[in-house]
Amino acid sequence: KMKFSLFVAANLLISAKAFAPSTVARASTSMSSLSRPSLAEHSTPVKEGDAAPSVTFRTRTRIESDDENPFDWKDVTSEDLFKGKKAVIFSLPGAFTPTCSTTHLPGYEAVYEEMKALGVDDVYCLSVNDAFVMRQWGLHQGLTEDKTVGSNGFEKVKLIPDGAAMFTRGMGMSATWEVERGFGERSWRYSAVINDMKVEKVFIEGGGVEQEFGPDPFEVSDAGTMLEYLKSSSK
Repeated sequence: KMKFSLFVAANLLISAKAFAPSTVARASTSMSSLSRPSLAEHSTPVKEGDAAPSVTFRTRTRIESDDENPFDWKDVTSEDLFKGKKAVIFSLPGAFTPTCSTTHLPGYEAVYEEMKALGVDDVYCLSVNDAFVMRQWGLHQGLTEDKTVGSNGFEKVKLIPDGAAMFTRGMGMSATWEVERGFGERSWRYSAVINDMKVEKVFIEGGGVEQEFGPDPFEVSDAGTMLEYLKSSSK
């Protein structure tokens, strides 16, 4: 009886250990399921003359296919977009949101050719949204889609999906409107000229990034302000 009791007790102990939650495994799972928290530097805007962040964007590129969704994944780097080029970029809190849809994006689309004539290689609109959302927003906005195989979106203003906010953090433009609008991490509204991977000029709404900010300022990152800068700097 004594041997049998010890045998049963030993097996119960082994079973208990086998089914007990692992502290190491739980910590590992917890860390992998959470995004890295934002740091103060992610909300400290870059200055003119600083290097643009070097990141990789997960985009969708058009492929040769009869499928109703003829796209595949394509990694596009900051260098692909800005190295050896002069680009205008404007960033906004979210696709499909009011000011972004009624004024910000349409304004740049309207003056795209003027900006090109002033020596700009391309114009990009960036938001902390994924590639699927950005494409649907562009279509909803009536942008003309570039259906060339290998293309990354639209014929005029190109929409950049900064889904993980890596470029936004690198620019020091990370903002959160969790209480105000139910947003997680997004981009503060701004515009910039990036010349060969350097920030040549930057227009930041309100002069700096605010967290949980009620108003949505839109005074200096508009297309008109950027167009005037390009005209003055090209003289």
